[in-house]
Amino acid sequence: MLRITDSITLQDWELTETFTRSSGPGGQNVNKVSSAVELRFEAERSPSLPPPVKARLKRLAGRRWTSEGAIVIRAEETRSQTRNRELARERLAELIRDASVVQKRRVPTRPTLASKRRRVEAKTRRGAVKSLRKVSTDDE
Repeated sequence: MLRITDSITLQDWELTETFTRSSGPGGQNVNKVSSAVELRFEAERSPSLPPPVKARLKRLAGRRWTSEGAIVIRAEETRSQTRNRELARERLAELIRDASVVQKRRVPTRPTLASKRRRVEAKTRRGAVKSLRKVSTDDE
């Protein structure tokens, strides 16, 4: 059982772990020990997650969300299988925590009259500076 927040707890049947050999350096050990962890969470079928959280999770997961509605997280940073398992579970928990937070809706505001005036005055000043740089060709 994986506890995410006070209200969200994932059951063991929702999580599947697969162990494979890790890529990258590691000497002779890398060819014989399966230390990389692929954590699969059946998010679409999960009764633990409310529908709005699932929708936000799908958007946040991006490429990690499969067509079957599962989230696949791969961890192979360390040479320890146990540590990689912990890292994968932490990443999943962090992803679900981020999805459980409702973003505050942005209310569009209009610029104030004073800020519009400041902007126009700055543009006028800048234009005056640039006009002084021009080479005058008055042959009159």
